[in-house]
Amino acid sequence: MPTPRTDPAPRTIRLGIHGSAHLASRVVAAAGHPRSSVEYVPYEVTEPFAPLRAGHLDIMIVKYDPFEPDIVVSGPVAFDGRAVLVGARHPLAGRDTVSVEEVADYDGYRCPGDFPAKVWDLVVPPRTPQGRTIRRVHSMTTLTALVERLRTTDAMHVSFQSLDAVLPSDIRVVPVHDLPPSPVALAWLRGSELPEHVGEFVAAAERAARR
Repeated sequence: MPTPRTDPAPRTIRLGIHGSAHLASRVVAAAGHPRSSVEYVPYEVTEPFAPLRAGHLDIMIVKYDPFEPDIVVSGPVAFDGRAVLVGARHPLAGRDTVSVEEVADYDGYRCPGDFPAKVWDLVVPPRTPQGRTIRRVHSMTTLTALVERLRTTDAMHVSFQSLDAVLPSDIRVVPVHDLPPSPVALAWLRGSELPEHVGEFVAAAERAARR
């Protein structure tokens, strides 16, 4: 009697994410990979590259180029629309969309921890296209602390529409129509050869984004 064939178990990709896994799940699906082939590993915005450098991740989701000499970045695998996060009682909370010029009326967040300052300038522009200063005064620590401040004050955070999937219902994610969407890429350590199954995933995600 022939021995039944057993296919090898799929190798897991350790994919670093911040905030919601919703955007990463879209990238995984577009690349044609099953959800079960990916382990989502959260990283903190205050030390975004620490898990990658410690070997706890194979690749991670990044927005924009991090400008880190030891980090390699893929081509775009998705785009994430821009938004402002505000509490439900905020003056902008009921809007369908806002301009970044209006956002500048309220206090925002300064660059956290070891997050690259050049990238933070893309996430939270220091000035609007018309030259208004975006006041970056609050400390960015954890998502929980961010939510509590937005809930209880008129603070705002210029961020991304994908966070709508992870924030509580009393925090509004209002699209900002005059900031371009952020390119989303995959990143890994320079000089470390990607395992074959991880490299195949990166290539598939890049192809899917070009279609």
